[in-house]
Amino acid sequence: MNLDLSAHWSLGGVDIPGRLVLAPMAGVSVQAFRRQGRRYGAGLVCSEMVSVAGIQHRNERTLGYLRVGADEHPLAIQIFGSEPEAMAEAARMVEAAGADIVDMNFGCPVKKVTKTGAGASLLDDPDHACRLVDAVASATELPVSVKMRRGVENSSRVCLDVGPRLVEAGASSLTLHPRSAKQMYTGTADHSLTAELVSLVDVPVIASGDVTSRARAQSVLATTGASAVMVGRAAQGNPWVLREIMGDDREPSREEVVAELVLFMRETVRELGDQRAFGFLKKFYGWYLGRGRVPRPFKQELVQLPSLDEVEARLFEAAPGARFVLERLLSELPDPADEVLLDSLPISIYGGG
Repeated sequence: MNLDLSAHWSLGGVDIPGRLVLAPMAGVSVQAFRRQGRRYGAGLVCSEMVSVAGIQHRNERTLGYLRVGADEHPLAIQIFGSEPEAMAEAARMVEAAGADIVDMNFGCPVKKVTKTGAGASLLDDPDHACRLVDAVASATELPVSVKMRRGVENSSRVCLDVGPRLVEAGASSLTLHPRSAKQMYTGTADHSLTAELVSLVDVPVIASGDVTSRARAQSVLATTGASAVMVGRAAQGNPWVLREIMGDDREPSREEVVAELVLFMRETVRELGDQRAFGFLKKFYGWYLGRGRVPRPFKQELVQLPSLDEVEARLFEAAPGARFVLERLLSELPDPADEVLLDSLPISIYGGG
């Protein structure tokens, strides 16, 4: 078994330069997060899930615009919904946006998603799940991937029945998070199910769940035969875990942590605007500055500050050398002119709806 995490692999003809995938996470996977993930070693990055109902109903928040940066590729944009025609329309928009892969969410356990017949609830209706995959695969030239859980119930093995059928319907890859929808994020991911799924399908399988270190990533690859591993919550405010998984276990300095946080803040403001970014970013302060990197009162102080300018100034007070690290990071970013701005399209997608 080849455990080289830097090895290339193919997803429906798309070359993926590494076996580490950065997960799609609602309220997290904005462009700044994805671009950072690519810099720290992710071979594939994914948008947070985009509501096709929001696209259909021209929801302003869902329709905002999504920038696709030159440094994001290969990029998967994830969609969720329960109506074949709407999913097909969304897939066409994902292709027009410049994504490399259309990812379908059959795993979200959140009630506001499952009660609409989307997300993990689709695992209880395999026929309809297959209709959705067929509609999307027929609507786009891009490869289609599907992210799913083991099933809705804790003891479920339905993923092993549904997975092969989704491949027959047109899926070029499957991602399995082997927890049930009822588990949410409690307990542990049962990757024996991942190994069984790998044995049942002839497309790449991505193993998701509890991948938090290089040792764990290699263990999951070795025991499942998966083509890649997906990292999610462990990378929130912590791109250094991606670096460690790829073989560089240097601990970041305080200056490096602050510089990455400030860059993330600035890029998020550029994407979301000041008002939305202000509230969105608050959870990231604790994520970046946790793990004993700064005292807890300092994180609380940042949350109470009335503007992002003041947050940035306070961060630089705490780590003056971060300004020099930030200058280097900025110099390495691609020209913003290389981004694709979707406001030229008849409809555009922002994965924050």
